[in-house]
Amino acid sequence: MSDPIVILTEEPLGADDRVNIQRLVDGSDTRLVLLVPSNTERHLLVDFLENLSMLDVAKAFRDLTAHAPDPSAERAEAAETLTVSLAALDGLGGGVTGEVVDGGAVSGLVAKVKELGASQAVVITRPHAVADTFHTDWANKAQDQLGLPVLHLYAGSGFIGDS
Repeated sequence: MSDPIVILTEEPLGADDRVNIQRLVDGSDTRLVLLVPSNTERHLLVDFLENLSMLDVAKAFRDLTAHAPDPSAERAEAAETLTVSLAALDGLGGGVTGEVVDGGAVSGLVAKVKELGASQAVVITRPHAVADTFHTDWANKAQDQLGLPVLHLYAGSGFIGDS
């Protein structure tokens, strides 16, 4: 059995994501470990600029006035994302397991990669214009801490982020 692949996602995975992971596994019995953060640690200013860059002015200003998220609601949403994502990847490789990660998303990924001795990590996110441009996205942060390549895929597409 080959080393496990640890996957961090902020989005529920679907059919396109399954195809991408299936290509990565390439018929091997590689075990997949899926992580979903309970708190995505987004920053108000960065979110505002990202929404503006995507020409979503209404959402940009709506997010400015939003209240702080409820931790139990965030955890419930993460649990739902995990359930949907596990179902989407069911039957791939040597099996798929997953968990909701409390605390920082990147620190959770780094800890799990080290714990399992994984030689590959994958980050699946929606595009984040500001973070991707300035290489402050999760994949780049994880790569800096792990010292191994981290594949950055955009959810629901075949596009690869720049990490």
